[in-house]
Amino acid sequence: MQGKRVLVTGAGSGIGEAVARAFAEKGAKVIVNDLRSDASSVADEIGGEFIKADLSVTGEVISLARQALAGGPVHILINNAGFQHIDPVEDFPIETWQKMLQVMLTAPFILIRELVPAMKRLRWGRIINIASIHGLVASPFKSAYISAKHGLIGLTKTVALEVAEFGITVNAICPAYVRTPLVENQIADQSRTLGIPEKEVIEKVMLAQAAIKRLIEPDEIASYALFLASEAASAITGSTQVIDLGWTAR
Repeated sequence: MQGKRVLVTGAGSGIGEAVARAFAEKGAKVIVNDLRSDASSVADEIGGEFIKADLSVTGEVISLARQALAGGPVHILINNAGFQHIDPVEDFPIETWQKMLQVMLTAPFILIRELVPAMKRLRWGRIINIASIHGLVASPFKSAYISAKHGLIGLTKTVALEVAEFGITVNAICPAYVRTPLVENQIADQSRTLGIPEKEVIEKVMLAQAAIKRLIEPDEIASYALFLASEAASAITGSTQVIDLGWTAR
């Protein structure tokens, strides 16, 4: 990774932070993007660059890409930013639906569109989309999230076919529940609502379909992202790399 420039969206915490730190440890120059200003501390700690941008706003996504390119070509793009909202489809706010698709599907498309030309000129690039097991299967009350993640996998496959001849690979990582601040908050909320211990929420609610009853650690996703960005993975493209604790084995 020495000398490579890497853009990681949603890198202020959770998976994105773990990915940013992992690439920096391997010598990459990491551009940390997040909605929150305090995420700049991650960039400071890893010797990277911080660019604040709200990915629900098209203009800010384009600005993020162009600011990143101002320092030179971005060799590796990791589309990680996202959020969840739980509601029955008939109660799902239209504005929330639109915002979720913008952040998790439209923004990755825009960033790919903006950054791919430089990758083509280099005849090398890596695009890694952090999707979800919910890009492959569905669960109730998550219509926008699941629609966005299914769409992200379709985008992954299509772009992979378009850019393969230029030495660019495009892949999606599809994890089950990862131990992030967002998931930890969900566990605590469901524990209070259901009146059961948090351990039971993980095992009996979140991981009911999984064979391995534990949360995935962010570092596990980061390690897989490093592999997909390496030369050892140069023959892998257009794929959905499943890290799902055995969820889809059923």
